[in-house]
Amino acid sequence: MKKCRLVISLILLVGLIQLMSFEQSLNADETSVKHANLFGTYESNLQTKELPNPIPRFTFDTGLHFEYPEAVRGIYVTGHSAGGSRFEDLIEFLNDTPLNSMVIDVKDDYGNITYKLDEDHVAHELSNSYMDDPRAVLERLEEEEIYPIARVTVFKDSELAETKPEWSFKKDGEVWVNGRGEAFVNPFVQDVWEYNVEVAKHAAELGFQEIQFDYVRFPEGFEHRDEDLDYTRGDYEDADLDNVRERVRAVNEFVEYAYSELEPYDVDVSVDIFGYAATVEDAPGIGQNFLGISENVDVISSMIYPSHWTSYFGIDEPDREPYNVVNEYAQVENELLAELDSPPVSRPWLQDFTASWLYSSGNVFTYGPDEVEAQIQALYDNGIYEYLLWDPSNRYTRETNFDPQ
Repeated sequence: MKKCRLVISLILLVGLIQLMSFEQSLNADETSVKHANLFGTYESNLQTKELPNPIPRFTFDTGLHFEYPEAVRGIYVTGHSAGGSRFEDLIEFLNDTPLNSMVIDVKDDYGNITYKLDEDHVAHELSNSYMDDPRAVLERLEEEEIYPIARVTVFKDSELAETKPEWSFKKDGEVWVNGRGEAFVNPFVQDVWEYNVEVAKHAAELGFQEIQFDYVRFPEGFEHRDEDLDYTRGDYEDADLDNVRERVRAVNEFVEYAYSELEPYDVDVSVDIFGYAATVEDAPGIGQNFLGISENVDVISSMIYPSHWTSYFGIDEPDREPYNVVNEYAQVENELLAELDSPPVSRPWLQDFTASWLYSSGNVFTYGPDEVEAQIQALYDNGIYEYLLWDPSNRYTRETNFDPQ
């Protein structure tokens, strides 16, 4: 028996030596790219190579088990809702309907991490206790067979911009904010990429089955102020591209990088994108290119709320015509995705809120069961069977037929 163990040990040792030799040659071939986190500088590789089949890849086992639903149909849930009394009510809501998934804030619209991270984590200083025990939240979802998706807001991040102003945009020496008082961090800065991916990795380690990146873009209207703001272009400084293509390249390469970094965690990667990005070659200010992003994700989630369109698709008041808006959009998206050899799953965001701000003179068009169902039906009529419902207050329309046939 000892002799057998000795032989096995020698075999393993030889294999280890071969692996180390392979890794050394691999590292010699690749280009190292410098990154920095909040605590220092290190080198990280943006390129990956296929390892030989006999060498197993590392995959992280969370100890939780979730089945991907026949079709993801979900709701948005804030960190406060997931960590508070409303959580059980939302679980009951899903159990009483064909809905089966939750998109839960891990990093919210302001840059707050919604649960406490260890002191050695790069985002520890901006972590909060909205969810006291995120693992318990996931275990509860596992028990109820509800599919968990972690939402990570990327470049819209007031907290990180104030903490690291050199990673943001500045005007007159101060962090620039938009008309709503919101700050963004700079998509050209690869330190920002690393920061957000580290947050995503932690969510994957907890047991989330999908990482959904939101605000993967520059600020709205950036094409009108890009020359007036003070910011670095980092490794893109010498790129032989115009400003629009520069921004598109930075956004696309962030998505590609995040997808590669998350591969060992066996999670799907999705990106939220403006609906109108599918209707233009490049969204000029924000840097979103529909096909460029779609090539590097498992799921694409266009935000196609009728209230967010101006006169479009020949529809004068899109908010009042939910079926027609979604139907027109779905046809455009289907044509685009057909151009890809391996298109991602389409899972649009739909409107389950009333856009009262559109009706300052009164006569508000209220969204209820009929309006929500109309959007779902329009997707179904175009062969799209996954969707997500957005209501920032997490108070969803419960009488809706969420699975019309």
